[in-house]
Amino acid sequence: MEYLLLALVGLLSGIVGALVGLGGGIILVPATLFLGGSMGLIPGITPQNVVGLSVIMMIFTGLASTLTYMKAKTIDYRSGLIFFVGSIPGTILGAWVNKGLDLPSFNLYFGILLIIISTLLLVRNYLKPVEWFVKNGTKKTFTDAQGQHYVYGYPVWFALFLTFGVGFASGLFGIGGGSIIVPAMILLFLFPPHVAVGTSMFMVFLSALVNSASHITLGNVPWMYTIPVIPAAFIGAKIGATINQRIKSETLVFALRIILLLLGVRSILAGLMG
Repeated sequence: MEYLLLALVGLLSGIVGALVGLGGGIILVPATLFLGGSMGLIPGITPQNVVGLSVIMMIFTGLASTLTYMKAKTIDYRSGLIFFVGSIPGTILGAWVNKGLDLPSFNLYFGILLIIISTLLLVRNYLKPVEWFVKNGTKKTFTDAQGQHYVYGYPVWFALFLTFGVGFASGLFGIGGGSIIVPAMILLFLFPPHVAVGTSMFMVFLSALVNSASHITLGNVPWMYTIPVIPAAFIGAKIGATINQRIKSETLVFALRIILLLLGVRSILAGLMG
């Protein structure tokens, strides 16, 4: 039964993660904690095991969706590599800090993070665009399938500083960093949503390689549970990336903030109820 449940969670994680650029961990982590910790349906699962399982999965969801976004030409490779380099030390530090978190604390902090990000996306249309980063950084242009023209950019030093924090959250919570970097790219650097998602998944793939090495070293990976999760998540990521190319940018952002809000509320409640 637990293998079937994990396969279904992996498939959903892959679809949603690739669709909105989150990497899938943001679905797999709370879902597996709920099924394993709260419901007792997955024997022997701990927050550390869940994070270890998540980062292994994200290697494959990141690879599957990156291949699809490569064909669609919606990956900014230079930005993805810069963000990846900045995230490496934070990822290693986050994996180390993860060792000291119990389940209620993990759920509470994770939920607060998601609510903050969702709120920023919810009010972004009412905020004055933050053009400072574009004006003081390297500018790039992109025209989407609907013919809308975008100018975006950022100072490299700030991107490295920001992605250190993204890497820390990724290593700590096993969420791939996409839940933070995608809103940051859209709100601060004015990335086109489709390019933000494609670039995020490229970064998720690279970061997952480093993140998984850290968690393997710490003994956090439940290898038997990766058997149903990996193939299901890989297939789901291909599906999600394909759907992404067929929907409008604003629909993409709306889906992103609703998913984060619901997951955040659920995680906080689980943390408070202990």
